[in-house]
Amino acid sequence: MIHLPITTPEEAVSSIQSGNRVFIHSVAQTPHVLIRAMVARAGELRDVEICHMHTEGPLPYLEEQYQGSFKPNSFFIGANMRKQLNQGIGDYVPVFLSEIPLLFRRNILPIDVALIQVSPPDQHGYCSLGPSVDISLAAIQTAKYVVAQINPNVPRTHGDGLIPVSMLHAAIEVDEPIYEVSLPQITATDRKIGQYVASLVDDGATLQLGIGGIPNATLAELVHHKGLGIHTEMFSDGVLDLVERGVITGEHKAVLPHRIVSTFVMGSKRVYDFVDDNPMVTMKQVSYTNDTAIIRRNPKVTAINSAIEIDLTGQVCADTIGTYQYSGVGGQMDFVRGASLSEGGKPIIALASSTRTGQSKIVPFLKEGAGVTTTRAHVHYIVTEYGIADLYGQNLRQRARALINIAHPDHREALERQAHERFGRY
Repeated sequence: MIHLPITTPEEAVSSIQSGNRVFIHSVAQTPHVLIRAMVARAGELRDVEICHMHTEGPLPYLEEQYQGSFKPNSFFIGANMRKQLNQGIGDYVPVFLSEIPLLFRRNILPIDVALIQVSPPDQHGYCSLGPSVDISLAAIQTAKYVVAQINPNVPRTHGDGLIPVSMLHAAIEVDEPIYEVSLPQITATDRKIGQYVASLVDDGATLQLGIGGIPNATLAELVHHKGLGIHTEMFSDGVLDLVERGVITGEHKAVLPHRIVSTFVMGSKRVYDFVDDNPMVTMKQVSYTNDTAIIRRNPKVTAINSAIEIDLTGQVCADTIGTYQYSGVGGQMDFVRGASLSEGGKPIIALASSTRTGQSKIVPFLKEGAGVTTTRAHVHYIVTEYGIADLYGQNLRQRARALINIAHPDHREALERQAHERFGRY
């Protein structure tokens, strides 16, 4: 007999007390009914710290009227909180995605209450964390109190994300679609970059890539490749066509061969249906997927990431625009390092050469206050719509020349002057 501690949303969040640290489940699994119930108690709560990585959907606790009640302290900044955080409503913790679970497990940031969303329990009494295992499993395992939003629309996934009902202290029942993310349109620039990136991908490679125009354009160019595998932080709809075509098989992987390995999934209902009870997909906690020692064991790891700007020495800024916190450190360095240590691996940073307003993304110096996400000692391939620059083993003058060659033509002359001033004859 499976006992579910079902209650009302109001009663479920009554465990939250002033001064608590509350964790919120990630991405598509953001439990909005529980969040709204928590915010409804704002008048009786003070200094409740809210922590999470990327979430989807509205976050009412960010409203200015609740500043005394809630203190957001996020590990990643999405569009749903970017404006407020940069206005001083909340804080950001710079940390590699792979190491966030250590903050919970080592009691550096102990969790009082975890608000999560899960599938209904199976006949054995286990619920699934669905498409978001990531840092959430560690938060659940270390939290003093776990409150679940049980939703039949959550796909049941294989891997680390199964938790017994006995771990739930309170639960509510919800029947609503989980959050879907629309796929971005692939631009002509994305398509050109995707062609260059795809030219670097070998048959039998193990891929890491995210969501967006460039990853989707790259995947569209891989239809004639053979025996590709996936070991990634996240994936979206873009991989599904390659699975159906037999391009993604995972047959050459050393770690969990024949399996797509990921820590979270974000996309449309199509990708959520794909992962539902699919033994080809293994959802692992992020301390596994993003562990450099595990990543490097796979052959030809090809890590495809992006950037906001890159300076002429190869320093990569991917999470800030000057002092403006745009996103987060995430897992870029985890996979850049893992790919560089993999036999035949290739770490790739792919980006458009200029912004929508025409500013160069290849710059003499990073903006004042910008964060360095990937250091110049770690960087290998840089790709824009104008070509590929391989910086590995290149000195500073050589790097500047290679990067200027793939910058937008409108900015090359100015970059050459800056390079000459800095490096002399280059």
